[in-house]
Amino acid sequence: MALRIRLARGGARNRPFYRLVVAENTAPRDGRFVEKIGYYNPLVEKDNKEYFVVNEEKAKYWLSVGAKPSDRVAKLLFTKNLCEKPIIRETPKKSAPKKKAQERLARRQANSANAG
Repeated sequence: MALRIRLARGGARNRPFYRLVVAENTAPRDGRFVEKIGYYNPLVEKDNKEYFVVNEEKAKYWLSVGAKPSDRVAKLLFTKNLCEKPIIRETPKKSAPKKKAQERLARRQANSANAG
């Protein structure tokens, strides 16, 4: 049973509100969860105390048991000093050129270096 700490969406259309839950990997986003440990409201200012509320004891417990936070949750937990800062890439690996394109670029650079 692989556990994740992730956000479950609630609220009305264009008014999102998220619960911070511990759930199994295979459970649906807004479906079955093991425990609710907090909430996140992106509509209020970041300095408002209602922006991100988490039960720190429960979060530490689930992290110690082996639950992995999602990227967004890891970023939020870092603001409360509950886990280390996640590595978030500016450009995803998917957007990198594929193998053939990289070979073409290498050939062009080699040709331009030889010609110049």
